[in-house]
Amino acid sequence: MSTIYQLVQQALAQGYLTIDAEQQLRNLVQTTKYGLEDMNAFVDLQIAAKDGHIRQESREKLFNS
Repeated sequence: MSTIYQLVQQALAQGYLTIDAEQQLRNLVQTTKYGLEDMNAFVDLQIAAKDGHIRQESREKLFNS
């Protein structure tokens, strides 16, 4: 299973967060114990999304429907 950090790094490198990765992140945040590295990565992802540095597949589908 991927860690939060790994999923975030992949999304940041691609500039894109897939629906699948978003769901995996939700599951990991809700069901696993995670450390500071994972928490910091998750915050970095939120900031990148807010600032428009990454695209989110879920938002694209929502707004293109």
